Amino acid sequence: MIRHDTVNDETMVARKRPASEIFLRVARYVGRYPWFAVGTIACAVLSTLAGLAFPKLTQVLVDRLIAGAEPAWIVGMAAALLGACAVRDVFDFLRIQLNNRFEQRVIFDMRSDLYDKLQQLSVRYFDQRATGDLMTRVIDDVNAVERVLIDGIEQGTVALLGLLGVGVMLFHFSPTLAWWAMLPVPLLVGGALAYTLTAHGRYRRVREATSALNALLHDNLQGIRQIKVFGREAMESGRFRQRANALRAATLRVMGAWSVYSPAMNLAAWLGYVLVFWLGGLAVWRGELTVGTLVGFLGYLGMFYGPMRTLHGLNQMFQAGRAAGERVFDILDAPVEVTDRSTAQVLGRVRGEVRFEDVSFAYRPEVPVLHHVQFHVRPGETVAFVGPTGAGKSTIFHLLARFYDVTSGRILLDGHDIRDVTLASLRAQIGVVSQEPFLFNGTIRENILYGRPEATEAELRAAARAANCEEFIERLPDRYESRVGERGVKLSVGEKQRISIARALLKDPPILLLDEATASVDTATEKLIQEALERLMANRTCLVIAHRLSTVRHADQILVLQRGRIIERGRHEELVEQGGLYARLCRVQDTTLTIEEQLAAGRG
Repeated sequence: MIRHDTVNDETMVARKRPASEIFLRVARYVGRYPWFAVGTIACAVLSTLAGLAFPKLTQVLVDRLIAGAEPAWIVGMAAALLGACAVRDVFDFLRIQLNNRFEQRVIFDMRSDLYDKLQQLSVRYFDQRATGDLMTRVIDDVNAVERVLIDGIEQGTVALLGLLGVGVMLFHFSPTLAWWAMLPVPLLVGGALAYTLTAHGRYRRVREATSALNALLHDNLQGIRQIKVFGREAMESGRFRQRANALRAATLRVMGAWSVYSPAMNLAAWLGYVLVFWLGGLAVWRGELTVGTLVGFLGYLGMFYGPMRTLHGLNQMFQAGRAAGERVFDILDAPVEVTDRSTAQVLGRVRGEVRFEDVSFAYRPEVPVLHHVQFHVRPGETVAFVGPTGAGKSTIFHLLARFYDVTSGRILLDGHDIRDVTLASLRAQIGVVSQEPFLFNGTIRENILYGRPEATEAELRAAARAANCEEFIERLPDRYESRVGERGVKLSVGEKQRISIARALLKDPPILLLDEATASVDTATEKLIQEALERLMANRTCLVIAHRLSTVRHADQILVLQRGRIIERGRHEELVEQGGLYARLCRVQDTTLTIEEQLAAGRG
């Protein structure tokens, strides 16, 4: 397992973006549901207006009580207060219901777009990124971005409406006290500005540290068997603690700044309360203001500073959402390296003729992998690729499936440049059986049907029988409904391999890419797999990566690769007669070793 001990792996750091870009792009998702937005804001306005009645009613009630109000009048005022409360809470209920549905639709859309984009990105993109980091972006970061625009807009609108409405009522009650109440506002605005200018970097570090921790956790859970067999539990615990500590430190920096900012803003707001209470109390003592008016004013003042505190809290939320938004849009803006051309044609079922014409390729410009590779496979032929690890055998498979595009040259399928046909129709022609089969964490039925989901029950069982896996499936308690576990962990290597062969049989592709499937199993299992493969390979064009010379003797053509070049080609007998690398391997062949192992041992 390859490890990166630095938390800020470059693939986890998103490009910095202005806040306006984040806001506008998420606003496009909001714009898909205008009536939810309008309904939420309308309910917020009506709830705020109903709330504004409380201090006014309180003022009237206090003044009339002091003046000796009748009991019947007091009952009427209590009923009015209750009615205002009911109206406010009804609209609050409606606002919350609408807002919840609104935000969940936006989360669904954004997360779906993100996943769809991940499906479009080339294999190269995933080669360079940690799975845990991508999972964090799709799940956690989308939630953080949504909160800014949905919760943020809704709460911000309520707060601004409250400030406007309450401000008008403050000046209506007492312009002099209102001006005194405004004294803390510059402090509140200045504090918010200072916090905003410094907060973004802190929140970026939290998001990056979260991704680094998730990436390590995902990697370790996938590799738990390797960790145990090598006795590296203590080492991995140390690495986990290192990244967890980085997240703790980054989070504490955010909380530390907030612990200063929030109480300071509250203190500034209380300064306004104290001034109003002091000056208003003097005005009541001098007879310039009634007690009810002072009580009502203080009620409105609480409603004025409350939204101010809400806006400060939204500022913190916005900074977290902005950092998350950069990571979300980093994926959505990633270039799609392999995509359909505008003139791409849909390819019907092919005969299976494959041509590589002067193909060169490099994963990175400075490290070429294939050099001017050229070969021709006729329909129904079997071509075997032999060579040491790193010779370029798997790369040929990746290029034919168009996981990557060639650097130069071209690949033809039945005479069509594979770049001129749609990816879906190209890959519909190809079946793959790899040396390390991948099964999804579902049932055996689901894994076989992955080859052709619309297949009938009879077709499913026929594929299972042909792949020699029905016998062990029938021994399982739930048979085809048995769950295979993550990556098929509940099955043996041979059983997983036969399931993958059944999946390929059900797909029924004209071209088969086979990374020799019998290299890691016992003799009895190898025989079962070989029988299944013979059925699978019948009447198909087969490209085989050979790990044992014994499996390629009957190939129509053998291509020997070394350092990205084809150095020998021909049938088994022809290559033996040529006396080259292949012939030397045959002379010293140890059937217990793979070709790669023999070459590494210097036997070629």
